[in-house]
Amino acid sequence: MDRLKGKVAVITGGNSGVGAAAAKLFAAEGAVVVITARREAALEKVAEEIRSAGGEVSAVSTDISKPEDPEKLMEFVMEKYGKIDILVNNAGILEEGLKPIDRFTDEDLDRIVETNQKGTMRCMRSAAKRMKAGASIVNVASVAGEKGCGGAAYVSSKAAVIGVTKHTALRFQSQMIRCNAICPGTIVTPMVAAMEPDALDPDMMGAMATHSNLKTQPCMPEDVANIILFLASDESRAITGQILVTDFGAML
Repeated sequence: MDRLKGKVAVITGGNSGVGAAAAKLFAAEGAVVVITARREAALEKVAEEIRSAGGEVSAVSTDISKPEDPEKLMEFVMEKYGKIDILVNNAGILEEGLKPIDRFTDEDLDRIVETNQKGTMRCMRSAAKRMKAGASIVNVASVAGEKGCGGAAYVSSKAAVIGVTKHTALRFQSQMIRCNAICPGTIVTPMVAAMEPDALDPDMMGAMATHSNLKTQPCMPEDVANIILFLASDESRAITGQILVTDFGAML
């Protein structure tokens, strides 16, 4: 308990899955939590659960694919709480069907990059210029960005998050602002559950099956949230610029 006492944490994609699990865990560990996502009703439901458990939370509807929204979000946090100690970039979207490089569509690529890459970078830009020594940025990338196992558009967006994580760690190392990324494997979340099996590209699925153990157990949102907590806390203060794969060894 109290591993994040006195800290203000901003969590994107906080309305379900990993974001909701992280928000509840952070609040239980003493953080003031600001959760944000596009779906306001689902966001408020998570906020009510946190309040009912005795936590302090603000729910702010935000679309990180819109260039102006991340800046407005961080302005709100500063006006209400006066600081940003932790940023968890969890918001992200998938394309339908895991389309490989020879079949991806420009529409998918534009939509996914706008949220997964540009949205994450915008949040980092807006938060980092307000952060002080001891702050931590945790990006939720994907094993897809590390190993290439997924649709081409999604893989490219998560590989970009890995690259900009290392860049940000290098940029702010002297100021003691840390930045790390987690690369989960399959996670049991509503977003993953919504994928239609019949729409999955058979060639991409075959390639993934050749290079990984698809029978390995998936991560639960709480598994990922526990690792985010560690990287956000002062317990990991010596760790920056690191990319941590969390997939139960499926891609070893």
